[in-house]
Amino acid sequence: MGEIVVEAAGKKYIVKTDRKYTQTDEWALREGNRVRVGVTDYAQKELKDVVAVELPQVGRVVKKGEELGMIDSVKATSPYYAPVSGKVVEVNKELETSPELVNKDPYGAGWMVVIEMSNPSEYEELLTPERYAEKLKSKK
Repeated sequence: MGEIVVEAAGKKYIVKTDRKYTQTDEWALREGNRVRVGVTDYAQKELKDVVAVELPQVGRVVKKGEELGMIDSVKATSPYYAPVSGKVVEVNKELETSPELVNKDPYGAGWMVVIEMSNPSEYEELLTPERYAEKLKSKK
C-alpha cells in the first residue's frame, strides 16, 4: 500500500494510493461491492483532537454526498458525507468509546462506515489519490 506525502500550508499530509477521495475530505476503499469510508489525514489534522463520532444506523439508505453523521472535536463539529450511494451495512462501534482512533489511524482503525454500493460507477467518479493530493497542494 503506497502513499503520497503532500506538503501544504507548512504541514505534511498522507494520501494513501489504494483508495479514492471526495472533495469533502473523505476516503473510500473499495472492497468488492462495498466501500469502507473514513476521513482523510488532512481532515483529522484540521479537526484536531476528535472527542466523539456520530455514526449512522446500519440499514440506512444513503445517496452520494448525503451527510452520514457528525465528528466532534476540540476545534469544531463537522459533518462527514457518503462518497457513494447505497446502504450502510457496518459502522465502526469502536469509535463510540475510542473516537481518538480517527486521529491516531485515520486510514485504518479510524474508519467510520461500510456502504454496500447501489451504483458502483459512482466510485469511479471519485478523486484519484493523485488528484486529491493536487487538491491539498492548492490549500494555503
